[in-house]
Amino acid sequence: MNAPKHSPSIKGYLLDMDGVLYHGMHALKDAPAFIQRIQDTPTRFITNNPIHPPKVITERLSLMGFTGIQHTQIITSAMATCLWLQQQKPNFQYFAIGAQGLHDELNHAGTFNAEQADFVVVGEGPGLDYEQLSIGIELILNKGAKLVGTNPDLTVDSMKDGKHQILPGGGALIAPFIAATQVQATIIGKPEPLLYEMALQDLGLKPEECLMIGDRPDTDIQGAAVLGMQTALVRTGRFSPGTPYPAGFHKPNWDVSSLTELSASLSL
Repeated sequence: MNAPKHSPSIKGYLLDMDGVLYHGMHALKDAPAFIQRIQDTPTRFITNNPIHPPKVITERLSLMGFTGIQHTQIITSAMATCLWLQQQKPNFQYFAIGAQGLHDELNHAGTFNAEQADFVVVGEGPGLDYEQLSIGIELILNKGAKLVGTNPDLTVDSMKDGKHQILPGGGALIAPFIAATQVQATIIGKPEPLLYEMALQDLGLKPEECLMIGDRPDTDIQGAAVLGMQTALVRTGRFSPGTPYPAGFHKPNWDVSSLTELSASLSL
């Protein structure tokens, strides 16, 4: 696909991971080599997935054949959610539904309280059932808790027994709370700005100095473009080559079929 030449203004990279670097527990064939090519350039990996903490993610990446990625380079929506809650109320109390990784992150700065929480936080992974839904609704309607979602993705891709499967994302799991309470939720992950802003601050770079590489027009590309970042869409996730670009979203600076093609376009 047509793409502009390498921009000398790129001083750092932000990368999504699932669909860009790997599928399930298998690295995309050109992804480890791409990471090696950019290893001397400041890089952060940002993900809407709140399930695993950074140290677990780096261990999984290492098993897939990626080298040189440090856990300090990874920023998850669980981390961004925790930061946002701290900004709203230091020493916050929370009731959370989602995987253990989300609970572990929130517990770093807050206290779990199913009876008098400041926030009801909904993330991805197991945990949502009738009882949890009932507790969350009670806290929101009768105790004044604010409803917060780690990310807006309605579905996420996964692998089971070598086969692709689609699982409910954060947007789907928070939907019952919105329907039951009729309140507006605060959503933290991409395309909202906080994940990008955390990464930019960590890198010490301005938005226009960074290239965001992702596989989803609605989250990765849209959120970064709104902030003024350069963007690259790699069609190695669910958004495949030949699929018409959806109307209403910012178009990427680079629209490529693979990281190999992006490497050539950037003269890496």
